[in-house]
Amino acid sequence: MWQEKDNQLHRAFVFKDFSQAFAFMTRVALLAERQEHHPYWTNVYNKVDIYLQTHDAGNIVSEKDFTLARAIDDLI
Repeated sequence: MWQEKDNQLHRAFVFKDFSQAFAFMTRVALLAERQEHHPYWTNVYNKVDIYLQTHDAGNIVSEKDFTLARAIDDLI
Protein backbone atom coordinates (compact mmCIF):
# COMPACT_ATOMS: atom_id res chain seq x y z
CA MET A 1 0.00 0.00 0.00
CA TRP A 2 1.28 3.45 -0.90
CA GLN A 3 1.87 5.87 1.96
CA GLU A 4 2.23 9.62 1.68
CA LYS A 5 4.89 11.11 3.94
CA ASP A 6 7.27 14.07 3.67
CA ASN A 7 5.86 15.14 0.28
CA GLN A 8 6.45 11.70 -1.25
CA LEU A 9 4.47 8.59 -2.02
CA HIS A 10 6.31 5.48 -0.89
CA ARG A 11 5.74 1.78 -1.26
CA ALA A 12 7.98 -1.19 -0.53
CA PHE A 13 7.75 -4.28 -2.73
CA VAL A 14 9.18 -7.67 -1.77
CA PHE A 15 9.74 -10.44 -4.31
CA LYS A 16 10.87 -14.06 -4.24
CA ASP A 17 14.39 -13.22 -5.39
CA PHE A 18 16.59 -10.65 -7.11
CA SER A 19 15.55 -11.74 -10.61
CA GLN A 20 11.89 -11.07 -9.90
CA ALA A 21 12.70 -7.73 -8.28
CA PHE A 22 14.81 -6.69 -11.26
CA ALA A 23 12.15 -7.79 -13.74
CA PHE A 24 9.63 -5.65 -11.86
CA MET A 25 11.99 -2.68 -11.96
CA THR A 26 12.37 -3.13 -15.71
CA ARG A 27 8.59 -3.05 -16.18
CA VAL A 28 8.32 0.03 -13.96
CA ALA A 29 11.13 1.75 -15.90
CA LEU A 30 9.31 1.25 -19.20
CA LEU A 31 6.06 2.49 -17.68
CA ALA A 32 7.73 5.53 -16.14
CA GLU A 33 9.40 6.40 -19.42
CA ARG A 34 6.04 6.31 -21.23
CA GLN A 35 4.55 8.59 -18.58
CA GLU A 36 7.65 10.82 -18.56
CA HIS A 37 7.61 10.62 -14.78
CA HIS A 38 10.58 8.85 -13.20
CA PRO A 39 10.71 7.48 -9.65
CA TYR A 40 13.44 7.54 -7.08
CA TRP A 41 13.97 3.94 -6.02
CA THR A 42 16.28 1.59 -4.22
CA ASN A 43 16.84 -2.11 -4.64
CA VAL A 44 18.53 -4.56 -2.31
CA TYR A 45 18.27 -8.21 -3.35
CA ASN A 46 14.51 -8.93 -3.40
CA LYS A 47 13.24 -5.60 -2.06
CA VAL A 48 12.36 -2.53 -4.14
CA ASP A 49 11.41 0.75 -2.48
CA ILE A 50 9.79 3.34 -4.74
CA TYR A 51 9.38 7.02 -3.88
CA LEU A 52 7.30 9.34 -6.04
CA GLN A 53 7.10 13.11 -6.06
CA THR A 54 6.76 15.69 -8.81
CA HIS A 55 9.93 17.75 -9.07
CA ASP A 56 8.59 20.31 -11.53
CA ALA A 57 5.66 21.00 -9.18
CA GLY A 58 8.00 21.91 -6.32
CA ASN A 59 8.79 18.43 -4.98
CA ILE A 60 5.28 17.65 -3.84
CA VAL A 61 2.91 14.77 -4.46
CA SER A 62 0.77 15.54 -7.50
CA GLU A 63 -1.74 13.72 -9.67
CA LYS A 64 1.20 12.51 -11.80
CA ASP A 65 2.43 10.55 -8.78
CA PHE A 66 -0.94 9.00 -8.04
CA THR A 67 -1.34 8.06 -11.71
CA LEU A 68 2.07 6.37 -11.81
CA ALA A 69 1.43 4.64 -8.48
CA ARG A 70 -1.82 3.16 -9.78
CA ALA A 71 -0.08 2.00 -12.97
CA ILE A 72 2.71 0.40 -10.92
CA ASP A 73 0.13 -1.40 -8.79
CA ASP A 74 -1.42 -2.78 -11.97
CA LEU A 75 1.90 -4.49 -12.75
CA ILE A 76 1.65 -6.70 -9.68
